[in-house]
Amino acid sequence: MKEQNVITEKDIINALHTVLGPDGKTPLPTSGALSGLTTVGSKVFVSIAIDAARQVEMEPMRRNAEAALRALPGVTNVAVTLTADRPQGAGAPSGGPGPKAQAATKGQAIPGIARIIAVASGKGGVGKSTTAVNLALALSARGWRVGVLDADIYGPSLPRLFGLTGKPQPATGADGGKKMLPLEAYGLKVMSIGFLVAEDTAMIWRGPMVMSALTQMMREVVWGELDCLIVDMPPGTGDAQLTMAQGVPLAGAVIVSTPQDLALLDARRGIAMFQKVAVPVLGIVENMSYFLCPHCGGRSDIFAHGGARHEAERLGVPFLGEVPLHMTIREMSDAGRPIVAQAPQGEHAAAYLAIADQVMGRLEGAQRAAPRIVIQ
Repeated sequence: MKEQNVITEKDIINALHTVLGPDGKTPLPTSGALSGLTTVGSKVFVSIAIDAARQVEMEPMRRNAEAALRALPGVTNVAVTLTADRPQGAGAPSGGPGPKAQAATKGQAIPGIARIIAVASGKGGVGKSTTAVNLALALSARGWRVGVLDADIYGPSLPRLFGLTGKPQPATGADGGKKMLPLEAYGLKVMSIGFLVAEDTAMIWRGPMVMSALTQMMREVVWGELDCLIVDMPPGTGDAQLTMAQGVPLAGAVIVSTPQDLALLDARRGIAMFQKVAVPVLGIVENMSYFLCPHCGGRSDIFAHGGARHEAERLGVPFLGEVPLHMTIREMSDAGRPIVAQAPQGEHAAAYLAIADQVMGRLEGAQRAAPRIVIQ
């Protein structure tokens, strides 16, 4: 006998058999459009692949799928996302590249959010999430209404960095659809997959499921009116980055790197990726730039120094500033008490505030259209 309230893949498939697929005749599970499904406890995530040109037409199918899944016993949360595939027949012929590049669908703005900024890095371990959190707090201290989205599905950090342990509460959106209320910390609105799953849960998801979760956290959250949404990106240049660039009009990207050559090599790839998808690079932050001994006051350039500044000059992008490697920043981050919130008058907070000033100076009053992503 099946354990009570355990949702299985078979339960999901059976429920979706009541929903007609994109052709309006074939049940969704046998239509070939079901591109991913997974469960995390009582939560169900499903993605459906469609022709991008039929997105509006397919919205009733998506809603029907959500309704069918919500009716399952034990289900508390459902996310059904339409994943836009390239229209059939588009692209190059079999003999080689065609004369024209295929442009991907433009991203649509999120109502109420004036600007979306990606904070990214080419590799992990450079302090990107700490930088994203403190940059968000610095922008808030300068008067902006700010939200933070944790786009790292596999390794979410914001719950720990903000000291948040609650779960998003349901809300009804203006369109009548079910949405989530973000959590709040230090005056910021915060959303992370880490609020929906246990901290030690391994998210073993393929690309479509990652895109589905990101889309839900961007568009099915009641963000309200924000001057800026900071997106803490996962490291690298994969599905999450492309989902963000395609899904919403990014105002720009902040690249975080440490000074050593290996990190700068990966940061260079991140910059190149954003430039290829027509997202402005707002600048580079050199994190862990130097170390000052708390006992003797001596300075050590543990990861070298100045590499990010030189790389910014070489690539022709702005250099936003240096943040030192300091025990206080690490201790407060681990304790869920970010340095800008806890010591706003201190020298470390000053570094983040100076970075925020530069970011605001480049963005204030500069709205831009969604990027066109061209696939050669």
